[in-house]
Amino acid sequence: MLARRFAAMAHPARLAILQQLAAQDACCCKDVVGRVGLAQSTVSQHLKILQEAGLVDYRQERPRSRYTINRRVLDETRARMNHFLDDCCTRQVPAGHE
Repeated sequence: MLARRFAAMAHPARLAILQQLAAQDACCCKDVVGRVGLAQSTVSQHLKILQEAGLVDYRQERPRSRYTINRRVLDETRARMNHFLDDCCTRQVPAGHE
């Protein structure tokens, strides 16, 4: 799941969308479109990828759908990545394998 989350964040547009969502309590797709300057269909596709990775939550609220950052998942992802980096980057590298 960690790789899937990082794959979802590996696109500049999705990072911009995450930044916009992080600055708000909740946004509809139209709000995000207005802030990132992409077509609504493009933003919808990116939001779906972020949602499938668990990074964004979706709520159907009439008349608009609302998207929010899943802070718990982002915090968990950050902690797991830190643990991974601490584990792999603090090991001794055998001589000749630098």
